[in-house]
Amino acid sequence: MWSRIASYLICQLACAAVGWVVASNSKWAGWDGIGIGLVFGSLLWFSLDLMRGLRVLSWVRRADNDAPVMSGLWGEVADRMRRQLRARDNLVIDSQARLQEFLAAIQTSPNGVVLLDAQGRIEWCNQTAADHFGFDAQRDVLQLVGNLVRDPAFATYFAGGHYEHEVVMDGPNSTMARPIKLSVHLHHYGEGRRLLLSRDTTALEQAEIMRRDFVANVSHEIRTPLTVLAGFVETLQTLPLSADERSRYLGLMAQQSQRMQSLVNDLLTLSRLEGSPLPGVTEWMSARSLMVQCEQEAQALSHLLADAQGKVHRLTFELDADIELAGSQTEVISAMTNLVGNALRYTPTGGAIRVCWSLLTDGRVEFSVKDTGPGIATEHLSRLTERFYRVDRSRSRETGGTGLGLAIVKHVVQRHGGDLKIDSQLGVGSTFTLHFPASRVRPAHALLS
Repeated sequence: MWSRIASYLICQLACAAVGWVVASNSKWAGWDGIGIGLVFGSLLWFSLDLMRGLRVLSWVRRADNDAPVMSGLWGEVADRMRRQLRARDNLVIDSQARLQEFLAAIQTSPNGVVLLDAQGRIEWCNQTAADHFGFDAQRDVLQLVGNLVRDPAFATYFAGGHYEHEVVMDGPNSTMARPIKLSVHLHHYGEGRRLLLSRDTTALEQAEIMRRDFVANVSHEIRTPLTVLAGFVETLQTLPLSADERSRYLGLMAQQSQRMQSLVNDLLTLSRLEGSPLPGVTEWMSARSLMVQCEQEAQALSHLLADAQGKVHRLTFELDADIELAGSQTEVISAMTNLVGNALRYTPTGGAIRVCWSLLTDGRVEFSVKDTGPGIATEHLSRLTERFYRVDRSRSRETGGTGLGLAIVKHVVQRHGGDLKIDSQLGVGSTFTLHFPASRVRPAHALLS
């Protein structure tokens, strides 16, 4: 400030001196020259100061970082403004970085997030929401969400304005064969804006359906033999029966009791598989010994299922590679006998069943059961491993199946890091194959080396 006053005074003195000198060499008096010099000095100083101010103003209007370099008051003003602009720019950059981090975090969310303005237009959405609703995250910005989501349940919910609860709607790609369910919840925020949250509840819906079906199926499977048993008990208690009739009724009662026992055993097996730790890789079992045990049980069941003429199945057991498998022997033999048992029950007597262990070129090992039974239609293949799912309920009960065998097989092979493959053709037969990873396989002679 003092430098500004000093520069003004110096300019005045200099111009006054010039005015005095000029006046001394002319017809004017000296004091007139001084007065004119002072006026001219003031005009000059204010003009120069105005030019400096205009330079600062021009720089502010340009809003760039190329601030004018000058001294004095305007230089200090420019310097302070430059520092403030730099601080503002840093704040903007920091805010943008934080915004991008926040948006990136929302992008990774398993739930869909859509920001809507006061008119219901899409301001931003993450990719999950785009997948849920069929949006294009770039193209559909500023589009009315009501024009893009046409589900009646959502339209009613959106127009109602009461968002205390969520609404469940079908996904845009939902079909009867593969239903997709979305849970949608709106929230008010800001000045009339709305936050739209979505999550895929298909798995939860299916789990709930499976739970209800499971309870209903278990109740039905147990109630049927109990009803039969209760009827036979009442008959034995109330009617005079001959020894042959009593023996026949007791045999049927034993059959129904065995059916309930098999069901309970399979349920306990499933429960144990779901609740126990995964099998380790320290316990090894020989494929040869597994095959021998499986063959013995298969031969016994085949003779049990023989027809009136004593005709049995044609069984073939092959071991293409003498290997050992790491895991739970109890679980693996359960899966093997379930597959072979199903083949025996559903293949007519006299039919051929081939059971084989094979080593694949990638180091994996497979166990396959191929039969010449009636085959399975394609639409049933994807559901065969569901609990209590049956292609033919009456046929399954005739053969004594519980409807849990393939569910047990699937759990066992998945617990060992493998997979179950099912191939079938109506009128030709079926092939059930278990694949076990190479990390659980070694040659049978490895223990001796």
